[in-house]
Amino acid sequence: DDLVLAPLARRLPAGPLRSLRTGEPVSIPASVAVSDQLRRLQRLVPVTSRDDSVLVPEPVQPRLRLTVAWTSSQEASLSWSWMYGESTVRADEAHPLRDTRLEKEILDRLPQQPDVATRTVSGVDVLHLALLELPVWRAHDEVEVVETDPPDFREAQEEPHVTFELSDVDEQAAPEHNDWLDLDVVITVEGERVPLAEVLAALTLDHEHLILPSGLFVRTDRPEFAQLYDIVRAAAELEAHDGERVRVGRADLGLWAQLADLGIVDAQANEWVSRAQALRDLTDLPRPEPTGITSNLRGYQLEGFHWLAFLWQHQLGGILADDMGLGKTLQVLTLIAHTRTTTDAPFLVVAPTSVVTAWQSEAARHAPGLRIRTITASQARRGETVSEVAQSADVVVTTYTLLRLESDDYASVDWGGVVLDEAQVVKNHQSKAYAAARMVPAPFRLVVTGTPFENRLLELWSLLSLVAPGLYPHPRAFTEHVVRPVEKLGDDAALRRFTQRIKPFLLRRTKEVVADDLPPKQEQVLQIELGTRHRKIYDTHLAKERQRILGLVEDFDRNRVAILAALTTLRQLALDPALTDPDHERVGSAKLDRLADHLAEITAEGHRALVFSSFTGFLRRVRDRLDAAGIPTAYLDGTTRRRADVIEEFRTGKVPAFLISLKAGGVGLTLTEADYVFVLDPWWN
Repeated sequence: DDLVLAPLARRLPAGPLRSLRTGEPVSIPASVAVSDQLRRLQRLVPVTSRDDSVLVPEPVQPRLRLTVAWTSSQEASLSWSWMYGESTVRADEAHPLRDTRLEKEILDRLPQQPDVATRTVSGVDVLHLALLELPVWRAHDEVEVVETDPPDFREAQEEPHVTFELSDVDEQAAPEHNDWLDLDVVITVEGERVPLAEVLAALTLDHEHLILPSGLFVRTDRPEFAQLYDIVRAAAELEAHDGERVRVGRADLGLWAQLADLGIVDAQANEWVSRAQALRDLTDLPRPEPTGITSNLRGYQLEGFHWLAFLWQHQLGGILADDMGLGKTLQVLTLIAHTRTTTDAPFLVVAPTSVVTAWQSEAARHAPGLRIRTITASQARRGETVSEVAQSADVVVTTYTLLRLESDDYASVDWGGVVLDEAQVVKNHQSKAYAAARMVPAPFRLVVTGTPFENRLLELWSLLSLVAPGLYPHPRAFTEHVVRPVEKLGDDAALRRFTQRIKPFLLRRTKEVVADDLPPKQEQVLQIELGTRHRKIYDTHLAKERQRILGLVEDFDRNRVAILAALTTLRQLALDPALTDPDHERVGSAKLDRLADHLAEITAEGHRALVFSSFTGFLRRVRDRLDAAGIPTAYLDGTTRRRADVIEEFRTGKVPAFLISLKAGGVGLTLTEADYVFVLDPWWN
């Protein structure tokens, strides 16, 4: 045998070099010499046949293959392999056929380095794979893509279709569940049914698309899905949804109205939807004619009466929150007069002590046919039970204090409705007044207030829980789903959902909104009941002065000064007993209390007020009271030195209330910035 020695173009690798150094024969079966070993040797050194006795194969260029095995439109298995001629080697497998140098050169030429490990792609990632990744690999000459059972991915061109169907009502359900209705939710896209759970999951996880079994996919940022998500999430704040079913409270009219906006509601549920839309939009409400009312209602007052009548008809409560001075009492009296045609059950009106007489006088003025009874003293003093008073009345007006003290007596009467006026007293759901109000049985409850909430949203929950207890049954859930997102996190979407939900139950009109219905100026005399101690002091002094003045009147000209002084003292005493005797400092002033409440209400809404009195001592007490309540004021009387500066302070909007003595500001002062004027003094007694 000949020994042929030949130089190598490059150093022999360590493996073959070790085989040669052993001196042992290297046997290569003829059957694999060319197909296998020569190919392996070619990757190490150039291989040639000197006499062409051996046909040396051309080096094989590897080719990258991606195999995609689709199991559904939402799952696929990916595996990468290298093809060497007819042979295929997994990309994550070590094999003698592989030429890692050539493979690396190919990988370096690719637009991105593939993850050659076998893996499974699922969910929304499959859409990224099918629409973005695979086209890139197909476009490259050195990559082959093989798919098995690929889905027909295509984007939906039509809008999603949402239908709500009322489930069968369980007549045997427990009473606490009778206030809920179950709705089956049917969602279709181009005729293909979409499970509700998949829609909610896609939205919760912030997926960009929703993929259906056929390969049809739809964007999740469509308004229909956003609305549906809001509705289901709002319903779940109270009751968890069950699969394709959503539980909605009968009283949750805000959600019912949103359901109608979103999709088609079947005939059974349409009654609730129509009711909700009418209340929310104040359109298509029944329009009964007012009866038993002698006054003409303005347009917005008539609209308010229709809203109240609709609520009462369907035994739904509400919050009437018009601006002060827009006639909330008149609207309520119109409702009560309207109910007399169908029921004899009396209405209970609960109000602050200082407002009780105002209800009586307003009823006499606007609805003289209503039998009004007031309860301003305990049963021991009045000599009648609450039930006995109610038997001879259409309306019973009482105070929050008496309601709290005699709550069991008020709870024993079957009232036709309950009206809570100036409802700030029950904004604290942990107070005894709130608990007493919850105890009073009535199919209809109405809260009347100009400020539904002042400081915290939880105050509004207290009012809602009185008029629509099924809306947000638990304060803890309300805090979690409304208070914290809105007050702590500034979540505008949460605020929008909350506003939509309560809209059917809250009617609020400001003066600006109804300006066209208002006369240039409205004047109203507020009758204020004095407190018990205040009344006793006033009556005692009045009895003394009456006898004295009757004697003086016989010679009026001589006793003019004494008579006017006596009348002035009575005028001051009617305002605040502390003005005439410092010993009465702690007696209090009902007029001051009422003024402070009104100013707190109107200034909170951005209104501005002038307050006049001829008694500077009382004006100073007003200033102190408003300062304590956090209401900034400007003050002007005859002793004010910086008159122009004080006036400018009010005109420029730095303070919402201007306290002015009649002597200092009654002449030569023009102020057009205020939209409320209070004159505090009684002109005679």
